[in-house]
Amino acid sequence: MAIASSSIFLCIFLLISPPTLSISESEALLKFKKSFVDSSSLHSWRPGTEPCAADAHWIGIVCVNGLVSSLRLKNLGLSGKIDVESLSLLSTLRSVGFISNSFSGLIPNFNRMVLLKGLYLSKNKFSGEIAADYFKPMAGLKKVWLSGNSFSGRIPASLFQLARLAELRLDNNQFSGPIPPPELPALMFLDVSNNNLEGEIPEGLMRFGTNAFKGNAGLVDPNVGLYGPSSRPGMSRMHMSFFMWFLMVAALLFLVVVVGIFAMKRRQERGGGVDECSSFHISSARRTDGVARTEGSASGSSTLHKEQRKYGKGMEIVMMNEEKGGFSMQDLMKSSAQVLSTGATSSSYKAMMPTGMTVVVKRIKENAKTGKKQFDDEMRRLGCLNHPNVCTLLAYHFRTNEKLLVCEYKPKASLLYQLQLHGTDTHSDLDWTTRLRILQGIARGLAYLHTELSSLDLPHGNLKSSNVLLTEQYEPHLSDYGLCLVISSSLASQTLAAYKAPEAILDHHISPKCDVYCLGIIILELLTGKVTSQFVNNGEGGVDVVQLAGSAIADEKEDELYDPHLEQTEKSKHEMKQLLHVGVACAENRPEQRLDMAEALRRIEGITVEGQSHEQTTIHIEDRSLREMVL
Repeated sequence: MAIASSSIFLCIFLLISPPTLSISESEALLKFKKSFVDSSSLHSWRPGTEPCAADAHWIGIVCVNGLVSSLRLKNLGLSGKIDVESLSLLSTLRSVGFISNSFSGLIPNFNRMVLLKGLYLSKNKFSGEIAADYFKPMAGLKKVWLSGNSFSGRIPASLFQLARLAELRLDNNQFSGPIPPPELPALMFLDVSNNNLEGEIPEGLMRFGTNAFKGNAGLVDPNVGLYGPSSRPGMSRMHMSFFMWFLMVAALLFLVVVVGIFAMKRRQERGGGVDECSSFHISSARRTDGVARTEGSASGSSTLHKEQRKYGKGMEIVMMNEEKGGFSMQDLMKSSAQVLSTGATSSSYKAMMPTGMTVVVKRIKENAKTGKKQFDDEMRRLGCLNHPNVCTLLAYHFRTNEKLLVCEYKPKASLLYQLQLHGTDTHSDLDWTTRLRILQGIARGLAYLHTELSSLDLPHGNLKSSNVLLTEQYEPHLSDYGLCLVISSSLASQTLAAYKAPEAILDHHISPKCDVYCLGIIILELLTGKVTSQFVNNGEGGVDVVQLAGSAIADEKEDELYDPHLEQTEKSKHEMKQLLHVGVACAENRPEQRLDMAEALRRIEGITVEGQSHEQTTIHIEDRSLREMVL
């Protein structure tokens, strides 16, 4: 009887204990903060405040629906122990980041946090081996960054068995042994370069290109023939080295012959030929907020010498996507082009290639934020993106003081251009149904970028109507995204639209909600037909659409706000009013009061477009996996 009573008492104690032992998010994070050697950089984490309160600004904390969702402690000089036990008390935490700090020792036991979707530990001093089954409990992981540490031993086999893993960075470590057999159906980006790996590269990973594997002397490409039918699988390291030296010498001799022939041909043609490096023709143009109208000669093309740059021999363009057709730097330099936009640090051109392809070339003029290797890595990362409402990166070119980014041109130019054509025949195509479809495409593309580039403070960073390109059917494609990866913070603050968000201007606070603010501006532009003053750098032109919308709602004069060129029905007026409130909620001055991206998309998708049922819209949201977004 005594034993039975004790058992009953124990059961009652276990049932009532959890609530009495639970602690708040604030208490858990303050306990976590104490584990660091120097936590002075987390001065905003103060007792008596809550991380997700409206008046709180806890550094590195991202909240969703009033709960802590993501921890982004980047470059804060932190070291010591990472108290995973305290973090485990945050039931809604889905992403943890400690990039560019000074943590050392073995990898902490993050595998206790089985609901994590993002783990970012790059550029620290972690070392030692990681157990083969370490990642097995973390089935929901989508992004793992371990690069720039000193991890050793074999790559954990469980890491290559994560069905949802989309991005994996293991470069610049000391991993050894073979690459585990991959079971990674969702993988879009891989980098295992600069390790001590050896053996054959799995066939399923060769699609990531040679840069993903370089710096591993023992790795063997299965397509070069070393392990083909005519070779001996047991070839010794000495024989393999001899064979590789033979190939290198043969290639060098071949190169010498080709260069000699080419030089002779150039000498023969000298005097009558055209210098390929100085034939980039740019239309004489007058810019109107991102749209060029040609003037001058009948052909509309003349050489603009002041804009022309001399590209030396060997400065090649790197193709990222050749489905639309490939081209060379020489093709690009020979093409005639129109100025789309120009500024002190960047310009955009519409270039018509000799092959018939039309592209948009963005030229960024500044000292590189990153070295060439990191720039290549970031471009490969952007090149992996694939969404019907996101412009595909076709190619890029890197120089220390200049970069070129190339994407496909769209025949209807930009959304800004279409909005500016008031009263013309072209403008009449931009009816309310078309505008709503455009906006829904923009929101889907932005939500995709917020998922795939979730580790960035600014997944897009430069969302504005001039960077929404439209196809012949008015399908929107987002361009100029991810620029914060490759330009300096000083240039970003001068040029990127996200830095025009109120918190960025007042407090220099940057987060994904700056993109949501930009989305709100586009919504209000589509509703009013007016060009916003928020993104005009010289302070001239445009109107403050946020203030205009707020005043209209306060005075109950919403109907007077809408673009007079739009034909209004009772149904469209109801939809416009719904969208107006979404736009204002996205453009709230305080980021904590602003909609998050998932909620903004849900509400925008909820406005039914003619010919599309609510059920179809709901399925579309599910297809985008918004419930699994890494925020």
